[in-house]
Amino acid sequence: MAAEFLAPPSAPGPAPDLPSQAMGLVVALEANFCRVQLEQPAPGGLDQLLCVRRTRLAKTGQQICVGDRVRVEGIDWAAARGAVAELVPRSSLLERPAVANCSRVVVVMALAQPEPDPLQLTRFLLTAERSGVAVELVLTKADLLSIDQAEQWRVRLSGWGYPPLLVSSLLGEGLEPLRQRLQTPGIAVLCGPSGVGKSSLLNALIPDLALRVGSVSGRLQRGRHTTRHVELFPLAPGALLADTPGFNRPDLPDDPVALAGLFPEIRQRLERGVCRFKNCLHRGDPGCAIGVDWDRYSLYRQCLDACLEQAAAARERPAEPGLKQRGSRREPRLDQRLRQPSRKRLRQGDPEPE
Repeated sequence: MAAEFLAPPSAPGPAPDLPSQAMGLVVALEANFCRVQLEQPAPGGLDQLLCVRRTRLAKTGQQICVGDRVRVEGIDWAAARGAVAELVPRSSLLERPAVANCSRVVVVMALAQPEPDPLQLTRFLLTAERSGVAVELVLTKADLLSIDQAEQWRVRLSGWGYPPLLVSSLLGEGLEPLRQRLQTPGIAVLCGPSGVGKSSLLNALIPDLALRVGSVSGRLQRGRHTTRHVELFPLAPGALLADTPGFNRPDLPDDPVALAGLFPEIRQRLERGVCRFKNCLHRGDPGCAIGVDWDRYSLYRQCLDACLEQAAAARERPAEPGLKQRGSRREPRLDQRLRQPSRKRLRQGDPEPE
C-alpha cells in the first residue's frame, strides 16, 4: 500500500491591512475619554472605540459633545483605542445638556412626585427651543393623577403650543405612541428635572438597558440624580435616544430681545400683527401686538426680568485680568516670561549652513 504523504501546513498569509482612520459618532463621554460608534465596523465585528481627544481641538476651542460626528486617527484595532482628530460641522446643538446634531428635543415633566412647576417647565422649553429643532413634551407618572386632573394639564399645555403625550412607565400607558414618534431616524434627546422618570421611561422603551432609577426626596420633593452623563442608545435602525442627567434650573438666553421668539404663543400672535417698535419686549406697552391675555404672560415676565438682570450684571462685570478668550471659554494667559521661544522663529533665525 502506497504511503500517503501529508502536505505541510501552509504558512498563514499576511494580516489584512486595517485603516488607521475611521469616521464615527460620539455616543458617550466618560471622564477624559469618549466612546465612538464606528460608521463601518472593522473586521471581526468591532464597532466601538475608546478614544482620547487631540490637544489641538481644545486649543482651537472645539468641544466634543455626544452626538458629534468625528474622524478618529491613530487607531489601535487590537486594543480598540484611538484619538479624535476632527469634528464634522454640526447641524444643531442643545447647549444644556450638551448634545450635538439632535433632531428632536423631548422635554419630560412628571405630573406628580415631584409636582410640576410651570416656571421650571417653561425654562426647560426655552432651552429646547434655543436648539432650533422640533420640541415635544411628555408628561410622566400619569397614573398618579385622576383622569380629570391629567386632562386639565393636557389642555393647558396644548394652549402653550406643546400638545403633551401622557405616559405611565409603570402601567405601560402611552408608550407605544411615544415609541412610534421616537423611531424616526435621528437623535432624540430626553431632558428634564431630576426624578421625573427619564431613566424609567428609557427602561420601558428599551427593556435591555436596565438603567438605574432613583426615588424622589420626601421633604423637598426633588429627584435624586441617577444619570451621571449623556449617552446615546439605539431605539430603531438609524434612531438614537439620549438619556441626560437631570438638573433643576435651566439657563436663559443672554439677549433679552431673543426671549420672545422662544414662546410659540408670541410667535403666533406676531404672525397676525406687528408691534409698534422693532425692539419691543412685549410688556403690555401701547402698540404691542402681544398683549397680556395669555396664560404664560406672567411666566414670560419673570423670565424677561431675569434676562434683563443678568444682561445688566454682565455689562457691569469688570474685565478679568490675566484671562483670554479661547472659543467659548476663558483661560489664564501664560506669563510672557514663562513662554518658550517659537521653534519656527528659532529655525528662521538660524544661519544657513555653508
